[in-house]
Amino acid sequence: MKPLVCALSPCPNDTFAFHGLLCGEVRVEGPELEFEFHDIEVLNQRFRAGISAFSKVSFAALRGLEGFEILSAGAALGSGVGPLLLARSAALPARIPADARVLLPGEHTTATLLYRRFHGQAGRVEQVVFSEILPRLARGEADYGVCIHEGRFTYAQHGLSLVEDLGARWQGPLPLGGLVLATARLLEAPAGLAQELSRAVRRSILYARAHPEEALETMRRYAREQSDAALWKHVELYVQDETECLSPEGRAAIAALLAAG
Repeated sequence: MKPLVCALSPCPNDTFAFHGLLCGEVRVEGPELEFEFHDIEVLNQRFRAGISAFSKVSFAALRGLEGFEILSAGAALGSGVGPLLLARSAALPARIPADARVLLPGEHTTATLLYRRFHGQAGRVEQVVFSEILPRLARGEADYGVCIHEGRFTYAQHGLSLVEDLGARWQGPLPLGGLVLATARLLEAPAGLAQELSRAVRRSILYARAHPEEALETMRRYAREQSDAALWKHVELYVQDETECLSPEGRAAIAALLAAG
């Protein structure tokens, strides 16, 4: 089998989880992995368009798709936490006005699904790369924005105000994103490939836990926010038992999100 491209986001929970694989200390039994990194919405679009076969995606991006398998390792689930709805000023109302400018991190992200679920069509929405949201809010180019990744720990440094944690309004565990394999596109793939990839990711996570200083260097290499404290807080929040192996409750939560209106 030719090398399998693994498409990831640069967020700390991904680079931490894949540290062992990225540095070559953990290997997959089967295809050789090649890595590429993209913004989460780019990952979503490429997977939905059939460009990527093995990718991190927002779980919301899987709505309406078929022919894929969710790996049992590598998922990020929030427990009472999730994307943050921020305002450029504490003086702005919590109820978003119709003419407010709102920045979201991508049409297929779980963040956008939550915003639409809880705030409907409020505001004039613009979809942008997640790393643009905090600086654009700080410059006054928008009124509200939904923050994802490690920016949840640094938004106050930009002078921004928290309106609400959208994950706190979700009932039960909040499936944010995970690793998916497009089985329908990998006709030459060996049997059990998803299971072997899951085992390799699990070993990679355990390697990162055992070598935190090495893992930190990997996270720094790709992160948008360079604060070590913010990177570790992100890992503590989103690299949990469910990341090592999805439980039946975790899979049920994913199914509930995919079925949500």
